[in-house]
Parts: sequence; structure tokens; C-alpha cells
Amino acid sequence: MKENYVKDLKVDEKYTEFYMVKAVGVKSDTNGKKYLDILLGDSTGEITAKKWDVSAEEAPALEELEAGDIVKVKGIITDWKGQRQVRIEKIRKSTEADELNVADYVKAAPEAPEEMYTYIHEKVESFKDEQLKELALMFLDGEKERLMYYPAASKNHHAELGGLLYHIKRMLMSGERLCEVYQDLNRDLVLCGVVLHDMEKLNEIESNEYGVSPGYSFEGQLLGHIVQGVREIERMTSQISGFPREKAIMLEHMILSHHYEPEFGSPKKPMFPEAELLHYLDILDARMFDFEEAMLKAEPGDFSDKIFTLDNRRVYKHTEEF
Repeated sequence: MKENYVKDLKVDEKYTEFYMVKAVGVKSDTNGKKYLDILLGDSTGEITAKKWDVSAEEAPALEELEAGDIVKVKGIITDWKGQRQVRIEKIRKSTEADELNVADYVKAAPEAPEEMYTYIHEKVESFKDEQLKELALMFLDGEKERLMYYPAASKNHHAELGGLLYHIKRMLMSGERLCEVYQDLNRDLVLCGVVLHDMEKLNEIESNEYGVSPGYSFEGQLLGHIVQGVREIERMTSQISGFPREKAIMLEHMILSHHYEPEFGSPKKPMFPEAELLHYLDILDARMFDFEEAMLKAEPGDFSDKIFTLDNRRVYKHTEEF
């Protein structure tokens, strides 16, 4: 049974423990010295780690490490610009003799993938618009196997087993409620946009069966899920008899604009209300996820480490007596 979890690590603490590799690379500093840059994780979170001054003898073994490997690490927790980091003294790959339970090292969404998938599927089944229903079900039914484990990102928000389903489900829950407030919105169009907005994350990023992503695919690096998504909507709607061109273009626009700004991949800002709402549903769920993760690592009455995705803010966790 694992004892030292990422969420519990304290600065200046020395320890020896097993963690899963989330990302890894042997790099060179400005002086040409090699060092190991690695992201470690378990079921409670992730932490960056460095092994400085990698020798020529150590380099070959370290260069063979890859995402999904479980490694034994001996090191000390340091503070680097307000964030915890591991300074590694020794590291090796685990062996069968270590008798590890992989579940201790896999970060997963807090709900079962099958249950989230069923919720999303039933929500789509409730659409009154038969064409949007057929389109969304074409995606859900065709990609069910990968949706059971795929993360929504290679790192940061929802980078976990079942993360993409969890992201979609929470956005659907928020979107449906906001359609009750803003009653001029087309509910089916909003919810269909939610289901499909990140559909090409399945092909933008790579992932193993544990939801651990080593990075982006060839297409993901050159195109990205927004361009890939627009292209896929074009293909899928052309296969549905009588699918109106206006409706197809509006869905493509929702995918194209949901990151809002050119620097984040969207060449157009939303140009109708359902597209605008989709953007804010997406950013809201991502931000709430980041806050939730930060709160897990903070002590009551204290602040978290700086959170890069929250503009390096430190999140405060109130006391239980509050």
C-alpha cells in the first residue's frame, strides 16, 4: 500500500517512494550538463522533479524512461518560486518484485466512466433536434471505448483517467441549468456543442489505458483539436441525410471559437449566444477543476502552492470551523 502521496509532501521532507512517470526527458542546461526533467504523479496529484548532473553512465537508463512507467524515487522536497519540486538523489524503474498496485498511481476522475458515459448519452437522447441527436450519438457510440479512459489534456485540467467524460458531464450540467435562465438559447445546440467541442482531443493527444498522456500526436502538434474538430464536424454532418448547411457551419463555429482568443487557438470569437456560452462553460469548468486540485493540496487555514494555470495565484483553503 502506498503511503507517501503527492498531496501530503512537505518542503524539506526527505523520502523514498514509488510514483508514476507522467512526462520525462533528459535535457541539457546552459553549461551543457545533462539533467533529468520529470513529472511524477499518483492518485492524488502531480509534482515536477529534477535530477541534476546526470552522468554519462546514468543517461542511457534515464533516457529509456517513458510516461506510464512506475519508478522508485529517493529525494527531497524543495521550494522553487512558490512551488514544490522534488530534487532526486536516486531513481530506478520498478520491478515485479516491488509488488505494486497500479491503482495507487493512477489519477482518475471521481466518478465511474460508465456512469458518466450513460449520463451524457441519456442527455443526448433527450434532444428534440433529431439531427443534432444523430450527430452527437455518432461521436459517443463510435468512440465509447476510448472515452472510458481518455484524459481531456496531457497536463493541467482534467489530465486524468476519464477526464474528458468528467469535463463534458459537468459542462452539460451547467449548460442545461443556464439554458433555464437564458430561455432564448437553443438548448440542444448548446448541449451538442458541449459534447463535441473537445471531441478531437482523442486524436490531438496520446494516452495509454490509464489516462496518462506522453504528449501530443503528430496531427495534434500540427493542427490541434480545434482545426481537427472543425474538419471532423464537416465530415460527420455530410454523412447525415438532409443536415442543414447553416446548422453544420454554426457547430463548426462553436468548435472554432470556444477558446475565444487567437493565442489560445481560436481565429474567431463567438458570433452567436450559444457559442458564447460554450466558451464560458468550458473555461468555468477548467478553472473550477484547477481550484479543486489546489484545495486538495492546501492545509485548512493556509494557501496552496502557486498555480500556473490560475495566473500563479495561491489558493486559500478556509478552516473547517468557517
